[in-house]
Amino acid sequence: MQTFDLEAQGLRNLNAALQAQSAETNQTAWEIVNAKGSHAIAVGLDAPIEVNVKGSTGYYCAGMNKQATVHVHGSAGPGVAENMMSGTVIIEGDASQYAGATANGGTLIIKGNASSRCGISMKGVDIIVHGNVGHMSAFMAQSGNLVVCGDAGDALGDSIYEARLFVRGSVKSLGADCIEKEMRPEHLEILKDLLERGECDAKPEEFKRYGSARKLYNFDIDNAY
Repeated sequence: MQTFDLEAQGLRNLNAALQAQSAETNQTAWEIVNAKGSHAIAVGLDAPIEVNVKGSTGYYCAGMNKQATVHVHGSAGPGVAENMMSGTVIIEGDASQYAGATANGGTLIIKGNASSRCGISMKGVDIIVHGNVGHMSAFMAQSGNLVVCGDAGDALGDSIYEARLFVRGSVKSLGADCIEKEMRPEHLEILKDLLERGECDAKPEEFKRYGSARKLYNFDIDNAY
């Protein structure tokens, strides 16, 4: 276990050390102490390492992640796991706005609540939220899965493309072109796997599925103002 004191050694040195790791590294386990809400912790990683952050983080923690597992033992500020490509990011607390924005792959697990625009423009990531999500979550979501074990705020899935949204609780309102869809057996299987990965105490049958009505794919004069 490599222990890194962020307060004493500095953010630039931390990220340089983590980014220098490769697939052949034997320094596979890292612990970051004295995080104290610092921004851009563990960004741009590209190795199968495990990073445990003791405490809460600021902006863009684990952004652009590839291969690594980043585990935040606290809450995360805006843009956690932004543009993630692969790997796993776990937040024990809450996540601020636009968690998992533009993420292309990997898994983001939020064990608390997520704020507004969770999964905005997601492009293949799996996002699993144990609690609630705020307004305009999955705005312009293109592919991937968003699982919400709690409630969803206003305008869920606004201008959505082909992502799948699973919500167990209530949805305050649906955004443009987002509708409730049939939960078929293949969706129950997908959701079962996601819930197991996210360590969620919920059953797939308790959820509703939402997705694109596909009415915004082509120009319609009635949509012009």
